[in-house]
Amino acid sequence: MLSSQRSICAMYREGHVCRYRRGRRVLRIGVDKIIFEDPALWSELLKNKARDDAIIPYKEILQMYWEKATSFVNAQCHGLEPWQLIGLTFSTTLISVWLHGFLFQSESLVSRTKKQFFKLLRKTPFIGAIIQKKIDEALNDVTSSLSFLKDEKDYIRALPEQGMSQPEVLEKMKEYSSKGDIRWQDGKVSGTVYSGEEKLTHLLVKVYEEFAWSNPLHPDIFPGLRKMEAEVVRIACTLFNGGPSSCGTMTSGGTESILMACKAYRDLAYERGIKQPEILVPVSVHAAFDKAAHYFGMKLIHIPLTKTMEVDVQAMRRAISKNTAMLVCSAPQFPHGIMDPIEEVAELAVKYKIPFHVDACLGGFLIAFMDKAGFPLKRPFDFRVKGVTSISADTHKYGYAPKGSSVVLYSDKKYRSYQFFVAPDWQGGIYASPSIAGSRPGGIIAACWATLMHIGESGYIEATKRIIKTARFLESELRKIDSIFILGKPEVSVLSIGSDTFDIYRLSNFLAAKGWNLNALQFPSSIHLCITQLHTKPGVAERFLQDVKDSIKDIMNDLNAKTTGMGAIYGMAQSVPDRSLVAEISQAYLDGLYSTDVPCSEKHMNGSPGHH
Repeated sequence: MLSSQRSICAMYREGHVCRYRRGRRVLRIGVDKIIFEDPALWSELLKNKARDDAIIPYKEILQMYWEKATSFVNAQCHGLEPWQLIGLTFSTTLISVWLHGFLFQSESLVSRTKKQFFKLLRKTPFIGAIIQKKIDEALNDVTSSLSFLKDEKDYIRALPEQGMSQPEVLEKMKEYSSKGDIRWQDGKVSGTVYSGEEKLTHLLVKVYEEFAWSNPLHPDIFPGLRKMEAEVVRIACTLFNGGPSSCGTMTSGGTESILMACKAYRDLAYERGIKQPEILVPVSVHAAFDKAAHYFGMKLIHIPLTKTMEVDVQAMRRAISKNTAMLVCSAPQFPHGIMDPIEEVAELAVKYKIPFHVDACLGGFLIAFMDKAGFPLKRPFDFRVKGVTSISADTHKYGYAPKGSSVVLYSDKKYRSYQFFVAPDWQGGIYASPSIAGSRPGGIIAACWATLMHIGESGYIEATKRIIKTARFLESELRKIDSIFILGKPEVSVLSIGSDTFDIYRLSNFLAAKGWNLNALQFPSSIHLCITQLHTKPGVAERFLQDVKDSIKDIMNDLNAKTTGMGAIYGMAQSVPDRSLVAEISQAYLDGLYSTDVPCSEKHMNGSPGHH
């Protein structure tokens, strides 16, 4: 017998017979006797023994350290009473649990430490007073910069004793609708109103009148409304190349669509045993994901961008962990209008078996028609990409439906089921709802359906053609202007403008003085124009380019002028390390939205002598 055979046989006591089973193969080993029923099994047994022999030295090393550790602990506990040992064990366990809870939270330790430091700093007598003074100044600047508060002289603070007649109500309504200096009808507003077509408006008014009192919570009473909503969802699934199992729901807007997808994947993560679900998103993703993480107790992990303003796929891969509940990309993202590399991220989703959401809230109903409009995208983005499990798209943007309508779509019904909420034990009956709201305005659903039916595929293709053509023209001309640049390589309808020569917020202020209303961005400082059908009207794009050139000329004549107004606030906000101060100032803006106090002072922005 070979020595290796003898060594294996020596592992067994004399007369002992061992059976090694693997399927139907059996190897019986006795003393100096080996019976083969499968020759390949002997080779496998030799490999296992060699592996065990290689591990033995490591086992001995571990055993040595274990003996040293136990000896040390025993020496430390020598002379202690039993009750002391129990008390020490109990207190150590409590401290360990507390330490684990302190270190491993949805918010990082560094972030929480910074917040606590700045909170204590604000409580110090001298420094705290200085900080509060600066905050008060900023709050005053914010309040004085709110144009919608400036001209208000009185407010209705209680119900009229006697109801107003219909002509009186309509007259009052006209007064309210005429407020404000900015006319979106002239095409000088970024995004906001995506169609504004007068004939479509008349149609929507008639449709809403028909369904003003309807509510999809009661499909038995309003079966036609149920059919409309189901058809809107199915139309959207078809547009984004969903298969037979694709599905979705309507929501009140992009934020709710995003919240619903995050809620669905959070509950799926819980079912998979993930106790602290994480969302991996690009830093450019919409803030609705921050809101979802805050509302649903999830951890948001921001992934950096490349120089082209796309999400860094390798950084996202490194960030994936056992707690990752979902991956997110934008198509396109709001700040700069860049399409994220969806195919590459989808490969990660498939490899690691993680749900993947594509946020197409802004441009979904543009990119779905770009190919047929003659502007094919470089990369696919929808359910044709293996790994994409959900998509959010706003019908009230480039779908041209009235505000308050969006869709969230899933590649399979198994994902949508986690979005639903059911309370089976309520005394009022079994309560089930597909999204956040219970009762919903049926008029909005009907108006959305009517918009899709009225415009049709050909109408959407033509609108897309005009918008993308205008966007490409503006991008080409803006790149020719010295001292400004376009961030990244936008493919859709958003152009983000920055400058290395002057404070870009000054350009925003100067354009505001000329009647334009653009979006101010941060990290990096920039402004953007979201192009809609209103910008495709004759002369609008040319007027914007001329106003940009004239404004830059004025800025270059006085490069050292100080930026004021909201531009200054944005500039200041980016430089403040204590982000809670920025949040406090932002809350003042939100408070202002509900103010019924008459303003007592008025300030003007640099570059905006009359208004902003």
